[in-house]
Amino acid sequence: MGSLIDLSQRPERRVERAGGLRIAMIAPPWYDVPPRAYGGIEAMLADLVTGLTRRGHEVTLVGAGRSGVPGRFLRTYETAPSERIGEPLPEVLHVARARRLLAGTGADIVHDHSLAGPLTAAARAVPTVVTCHGSVAGELADYYRALGGDVSLVAISDAQRRIAPDLNWAGTVHNALDVSTFPLRERKEDWVLWLGRFNIDKGAHLAIDAARAAGRRIVLAGKLTEAVEQAYFDEYVRPRLGPDAEYVGEADAARKRELLAAARCLLFPILWEEPFGMVMIEAMACGTPVVALGRGSVPEVVAEGRTGLICSDPGELPGAIERAGAIDPLACRRHVERRFDLDVMARGYERVYHRLLAQTAGRERRTGSDAGAKATAYSGQGA
Repeated sequence: MGSLIDLSQRPERRVERAGGLRIAMIAPPWYDVPPRAYGGIEAMLADLVTGLTRRGHEVTLVGAGRSGVPGRFLRTYETAPSERIGEPLPEVLHVARARRLLAGTGADIVHDHSLAGPLTAAARAVPTVVTCHGSVAGELADYYRALGGDVSLVAISDAQRRIAPDLNWAGTVHNALDVSTFPLRERKEDWVLWLGRFNIDKGAHLAIDAARAAGRRIVLAGKLTEAVEQAYFDEYVRPRLGPDAEYVGEADAARKRELLAAARCLLFPILWEEPFGMVMIEAMACGTPVVALGRGSVPEVVAEGRTGLICSDPGELPGAIERAGAIDPLACRRHVERRFDLDVMARGYERVYHRLLAQTAGRERRTGSDAGAKATAYSGQGA
């Protein structure tokens, strides 16, 4: 058995054990994994579990409703309480049940994607990794600061991490997807697409205005279930609909792929510092370029001029819609394969897990804790 890794003195090395790591993955309670329709976190989670399993790790998923991913599934709700999204008690009950379910898993590391779940991290001996799926500003940043070293945070973009650089970051890993499940279509139709959740920050109204100014028909598909979404839709979107601007409802996984593959381009006119927009990489995986406002992670995700066009203000969007037709669909696909395929994401999280386990082992050896014997299993072996 090799010696423990001193990360301050030696290059990072993988910490391996026969059979891989035992990873407990905690999903939010609101949707199935993968989701039937809307659910960006759940879609990312499904791909991460699949990618880690393919790489030889034993993953236990704790979630609500049904699971369509490999590995063990521990259920907190028979049916995901989607209609109660935003209420506190379903989340709290989910986390309380998850804590009990995890007690018998023998996990080496816990990876939490829920909001309330990190509150239980201090009670466990193994490291807890938390992927920050939202904007780490305001009260959410204060929440993570209050947790301190109980959790190790992973950013989904450098743009997100820059908002609160003082948090206990363990790394940055871009979201990803299984590119093979998205159809590549090189011949596009002449309409443009907006796909997402109806919220003013997502800019559906700007997408309609830009498409109309460019003389292009626009199709809108998105989640419209919460009161705040309906209010935005009624005030900003519904008055703009017409023969050249059609809302087709919320798209399930199959319909989403059909729309993304056929569209001339995807419009992504966000009005906030969005940490990562999954729909951008979904579009590019289908060979469809992205026309976006350059907020948040957009410059990290879209290769300007090669896989999309990044605009500084809404007035530039109509011209970009026209220029998008010259972008090579194959270049879009290859960009996602190289940077945002699920194996890239899985390897990124592997590096985070191994680093934290090595650090934990080093601390336990130095303090002579009872867990020190177990910790020596995590020693630097291999490349």
